[in-house]
Amino acid sequence: MPNIFPEYGQCVHKMVMHPSKPNVLYQQNHCGVYRSDNAGEEWIDIGEGKLPSRFGFPVAVHPMDPRTVYLVLAESDEYRMSVDGRFAVWRSRDEGETWRRLTDGLPEKAHLVVLREAMAIDSFEDAGVYVGTNTGQLFYSRDSGDRWELLADFLPPIYSVEAAVVEE
Repeated sequence: MPNIFPEYGQCVHKMVMHPSKPNVLYQQNHCGVYRSDNAGEEWIDIGEGKLPSRFGFPVAVHPMDPRTVYLVLAESDEYRMSVDGRFAVWRSRDEGETWRRLTDGLPEKAHLVVLREAMAIDSFEDAGVYVGTNTGQLFYSRDSGDRWELLADFLPPIYSVEAAVVEE
């Protein structure tokens, strides 16, 4: 939209918060990746000049660290596939000030899309992160995103992924 901060009408792809910091929200929408520190009253662009794309769908927050956020980007609204044909998950450990591209174990050359509900994180300290693709692959990391493995392949397009919450 011409006005990237309209009062209403913005296409929010995904919005999340951490229960220990309910005033801090993260979202991906058509115009970028944003954080609000005041329950959505104002938004800070945490992607401009830091990420290779302004477009994507999923965003998730680490269960034990509300400063750690994950997302998957797409090339653009027009080209909904991995940025530069290289699949990656992006992680920030400082509320979006800096980002790290996570690729260890993910396919290097792949045109994949992860839809808004197709990323989940389990409740362990060293969180498991799960990402499903439009081409039926389910990837997971047992170490908060540092290394990835293929959990399942040849599934139909994955629209949603959930992780069970473990309570002790």
